[in-house]
Amino acid sequence: QWRLRRARDAMETLAEVVPNEPNMGTFVKAGLAGCTDTGVQDIEDLDIEDFDDLHKSACERGEKLYTDPSTGYVVMTKLNHLARGKCCGSGCRHCPYSHVNVKDKVKKIQNPALLHVPASGFASEVTVLMWSGGKDSFLALRAMLKPGGRLHEIGPSGVILLTTFDSSTRVVAHQDVSAREVERQVKHLDVGWVGVPLHRNGGAGYVSRLKDALDVVRNAGCEVTGLACGDLHLEHIRSWREDAVGKGLGIPCCYPVWSDVAGGNYSELALDLEKSGVPCLVTAVTE
Repeated sequence: QWRLRRARDAMETLAEVVPNEPNMGTFVKAGLAGCTDTGVQDIEDLDIEDFDDLHKSACERGEKLYTDPSTGYVVMTKLNHLARGKCCGSGCRHCPYSHVNVKDKVKKIQNPALLHVPASGFASEVTVLMWSGGKDSFLALRAMLKPGGRLHEIGPSGVILLTTFDSSTRVVAHQDVSAREVERQVKHLDVGWVGVPLHRNGGAGYVSRLKDALDVVRNAGCEVTGLACGDLHLEHIRSWREDAVGKGLGIPCCYPVWSDVAGGNYSELALDLEKSGVPCLVTAVTE
């Protein structure tokens, strides 16, 4: 019973490692219907490589399985999933079907996927808004919906939120907001939402994951007309976005709450935040 319970728990999380027991190899669910024991006993002895590169090489060789060097477990490649012909609903690492059959996507997805479709549906042309769950992205959404904003005429159906989060902790970096909390925000706002899990030992870079996320939006029948960011005044971050994301992905970036002068629009933004009626808790002041 103990072993069955641990096997079940391992199936819940892609990278959950079960400690070795006598005559029992370490195992993990890594895109397989069951758990495959490779006989590896000491994970620390393995050479750690990026699993994206391993997966790509395996696919190029026409292989349906590869071994994850950080765990020693066998993982199904995209070719194996394509041969199956459908999403199994387990949240597999290399699912090519955008996890369409996964029930609790916020908990289980390993690739960019559409997590919420609003009741109004999507407009044919949408702006993708980087959404961290914090005030700046919220204010950016409000700014775009105001008269003169790029979403004023089309309304909320013209925006799809995009949230990146750690694939293991399911927490948004810097904001320390869980993906589950963001899910509650999205459902309250009833706007489109794409989740993008970032893997610590994955070779695919941040921009590459954004590209995959934008492809998810396009596959939903939408033309992406711009990528909106809640940056306020940090020029080096904006410059990086323009070069790496804007030019790299060939998509225009916009900054609805930007000010060329640091703090130049803080009073205006504070008033808008108060006007929104959202409860706020001040945790730090500058003076």
